Amino acid sequence: MFLPRKILEEKLRNMLAEDVGQGDITTALIVPPGCIAEAEVIAKETGVTAGIEEAKILLKSLGLKAETLVSDGEKLKAKTILMKISGDTRTILSVERTLLNIISRMSGIATTTRKLMQKIRRRRLKTRVVCTRKVAPGLLYFDKKAVLIGGGDTHRLHLDDMILVKDNHIAVAGSLKKAIEKVRKEASFSKKIEVEVTRIKDALAAAKAGADIIMLDNFSPNQIEKAIRLLKKEHLYRKVLLEASGGITAENILAYATTGVDIVSLGEITDSAKTLDISLEITKTRRV
Repeated sequence: MFLPRKILEEKLRNMLAEDVGQGDITTALIVPPGCIAEAEVIAKETGVTAGIEEAKILLKSLGLKAETLVSDGEKLKAKTILMKISGDTRTILSVERTLLNIISRMSGIATTTRKLMQKIRRRRLKTRVVCTRKVAPGLLYFDKKAVLIGGGDTHRLHLDDMILVKDNHIAVAGSLKKAIEKVRKEASFSKKIEVEVTRIKDALAAAKAGADIIMLDNFSPNQIEKAIRLLKKEHLYRKVLLEASGGITAENILAYATTGVDIVSLGEITDSAKTLDISLEITKTRRV
């Protein structure tokens, strides 16, 4: 994922501004002006690194020097030094929590995603592991990028990426068939159409109506297998992508991935992200 540097800087500075408020009162009272420091950002547990690029951009935008010692996507051991920082001590301490929040959250998401991907690949499956739009407000770019770094897929980034016909759309349209016919008629050729279904027979109806992707929402693995048998009978299996979604966790992901679906999506990758334990330690200070 790529954003022009100025746009990314603005996102990062907005995060910092929210945390700093009217100023870091503790640092202002304790740290004298003109104090220069060196610091290290250290991983306190194993995991996968993410957010290093964003951290470096934030630090440099504040006039701090940042030397990165690892790259996004690298597997970490505990006590690994991720980066070294030098510059104005007041600025380092004021940005500390925002900096750590970015790296910790993104690394946590990347680590979770990597573990799920490894489960899938150890079984020699090609099933894609994807996240959903259940992200923290304001963090969509960062959460989704972390999933990519971990080896997963982002699904939709925004509502304009793809057509996703859900239960409420179908209720307004009057039927699943009418909803698909309407978007087929009026949507751009460039947009894929995904349809969310909650019943086995609707999976067949969506395939016949021309859906590109069918989301099997809250299906059990057994129900998914029944839906696939029905699609095979009508020679529609593999002519449409199948996504299993709802109730999928790290514990049961293999049960879903082995049914024959193309995609498994998990909200918990981002909405229940376990952060990686990262710290910042001042190693040296001096007065100018």
